[in-house]
Amino acid sequence: MKVSDVMTRDVEIASPADNLQTAAQLMADIESGILPVGENDRLVGMITDRDITVRAVAEGKAPDECTVRDVMTEAIRYCFEDDDIERASQLMVEHEVRRLPVLSRDKRLIGIISLGDIAAAGQDTKRSGEALGRIADAPGTGPKQAELGFAGNKPNRQKPRQKS
Repeated sequence: MKVSDVMTRDVEIASPADNLQTAAQLMADIESGILPVGENDRLVGMITDRDITVRAVAEGKAPDECTVRDVMTEAIRYCFEDDDIERASQLMVEHEVRRLPVLSRDKRLIGIISLGDIAAAGQDTKRSGEALGRIADAPGTGPKQAELGFAGNKPNRQKPRQKS
């Protein structure tokens, strides 16, 4: 089975010039903890809710003044749409990430694949479990988790707790 068979195709993209408040609002609107960052029709980075928290808020940077470019991760781990799911799983294990942007062979962003997408397709559950186990066992502050650490078919689908 190919990555294109199970990936999520509808992907929102942030601009490197967007401020962090705009990016965070988009993440909240789509219930996601990650946004690909695109410029001039190319993927130039990824930004996570953790990037915003650790690289901006914790440093005292104002979310309405700091840009996505200031805190995004430029090192992009990705797979291609025509890769086998096994290859995507292998990359996730290797890089200890739960999600990968999916590119066409001309390096255009066309989707995102997650461990949840692979598991939902009933494919490679052993490798998915191994990847999830390695990621879960790793300290939450490692650089690999900061780059692309998310879980589930859609990232961060949990709703905020209601106050009693």
